[in-house]
Amino acid sequence: MQSDFPEPFAQQYQKHLKHLRLQGLQPKTIDAYARAIRCLGAHFSFRIDDLSEAQLLDYFSVRLTSHSWSAVKLDLYGLKFYTEHVLRKPWVMPRLIKPPKCVRLPDIVTVEEVQRIVAATRVLSYRVFFFTLYSLGLRLGEGLRLEVGDLDAVRARVHIRDAKGNRDRFVPLPTATLDLLRSFWQTHRNPVLLFPNRHGGLSGAHTAATPLDRGGVQISLRKVVATCGLKKISPHSLRHSYATHLIEAGVDLIEVQKILGHHSILTTARYTHLTDQTKHHAIDRINSLMDGFTVRWGTVQERSQ
Repeated sequence: MQSDFPEPFAQQYQKHLKHLRLQGLQPKTIDAYARAIRCLGAHFSFRIDDLSEAQLLDYFSVRLTSHSWSAVKLDLYGLKFYTEHVLRKPWVMPRLIKPPKCVRLPDIVTVEEVQRIVAATRVLSYRVFFFTLYSLGLRLGEGLRLEVGDLDAVRARVHIRDAKGNRDRFVPLPTATLDLLRSFWQTHRNPVLLFPNRHGGLSGAHTAATPLDRGGVQISLRKVVATCGLKKISPHSLRHSYATHLIEAGVDLIEVQKILGHHSILTTARYTHLTDQTKHHAIDRINSLMDGFTVRWGTVQERSQ
């Protein structure tokens, strides 16, 4: 695909990729910023080094009709990076896009629903992977990158490397997860990867150099959830559910923050809105308050009509 780019766009795009890697950005960010420049180039006939504010205003307005605010914002950040690092120009349009502020509660499933999802997953590698994501509270990328050496059975913990914000952390390793991963490793015996890709089948898993495909994991979960008759959730929903269930089980909020790798306790605190204990506590207080009121049925005027 890149070889089809016309010059000088092809050279500038390669320079963009080099700068992205040299800045130590996460792979997902690199992909998003690279895709932003490819899409921009395709729209403007690969002449993007001197775009006016009016041109960009039109471009992002059209883009917003088919993409989410978050996607368009990443496109803008990708262009900003390209402008500053490739073109070596100052970024002069900081408020070109301002997504509306919104706070959304994450989708979660119950413990019983997690059990149904795991049980209904027919492909072994996906079944073990879904349970691992949930039982360790991992992001999808963190789970895919897990290696055999990351498990510390003696200290009952897992070393999560290169997580969001380029931070490592340790998460508790439940005995059930350790036993399952040991049994699963016996089926593929890959010396490095805990979840090797399935391209070569079981016989080729031993020598696989890459993990399970991200898209394959997402598609598989979507199909399993539909089979179970549950609401649509993503792999990240398993992490949200884990956090909520920890709080319901009485785990301290600060400890949950450390396990999840949240930078701010405020991010972790949102899960308190999803717990059954919080809801039950609130409804008990509300009932106690409302029980003090007496609302008469009907009025004298209504009875006379």
